[in-house]
Amino acid sequence: MYKNILILGRGIGQVMFQNNALSGGLMLLGIAFNSWQLAVLSVLGTVVSTLTASLSGYDKEDIRNGLYGFNGTLVGIAIGVFMEINVTSILLLISGSAFSTWVARCFRNQNRVSGLTAPFIFVVWLLLVGCHYLYPSLLLSSSLEKPELTMDIFRSFCLNIGQVMFQGNILSGLFFLLGILINSRMNALYTLTGAILPLFMILYPHTDLAAWNLGLLGYNGVLCAIALGDKTGIGVVKAIFSIILSIVLQLTGMHMGIVTLTAPFVFSVWITGGLFSVFRSKS
Repeated sequence: MYKNILILGRGIGQVMFQNNALSGGLMLLGIAFNSWQLAVLSVLGTVVSTLTASLSGYDKEDIRNGLYGFNGTLVGIAIGVFMEINVTSILLLISGSAFSTWVARCFRNQNRVSGLTAPFIFVVWLLLVGCHYLYPSLLLSSSLEKPELTMDIFRSFCLNIGQVMFQGNILSGLFFLLGILINSRMNALYTLTGAILPLFMILYPHTDLAAWNLGLLGYNGVLCAIALGDKTGIGVVKAIFSIILSIVLQLTGMHMGIVTLTAPFVFSVWITGGLFSVFRSKS
């Protein structure tokens, strides 16, 4: 039982690249501070995706390290964010979390690109499109926030971290940061970088202040920074480049009316990795 709890914690922690059960526990606590329902759904998604990997006979070490859990974590939270909680949505959560595990396996069977959160994105997009055409009443109507007339730097900073898991709560962001810090000071430093750089978008006159305050311009950058940043100079450059690219992709997606999820992060990491590989091969 204890080992299973550790696997569950690592699965949640791996959403932000932390192979540490305590990190995952702090992140779960951060989610619960904002919404206990979303915390429960995140656990359910993690359990289903991890159990699916185990029943499918996938690598035990990968399962122990939570690598088949984090996409299910995000699927579970997304269900609670976009859909009414009822029997149908719970069934979609279970099937979607399981499917995300199989998609993740497909990525792990090739060496060209890392799957990252692509399985979660693919599954949730599929569910949202399917519900839009087949079961529109299941989807929650998007509640528009009142226009933000003043900037709140501290709130925006915290939500840049919290929105990685759909949490628009200052405490959630701080608990996520703490969860990263106890596992890796370097990752925590890159988290700060990824959360701070998007704040400078406020200097751009056409920036949507509401989106800026809600952390919607920065959460992808946080993931980019952790994914690509390391102790080398080239790691710093790759992290900063991908953060900037993720902001551009997020703004583009929002302008097009796309539910971007973490797609700007995934595409930014893929593009950055591809570009630097080309430069390295030519040098």
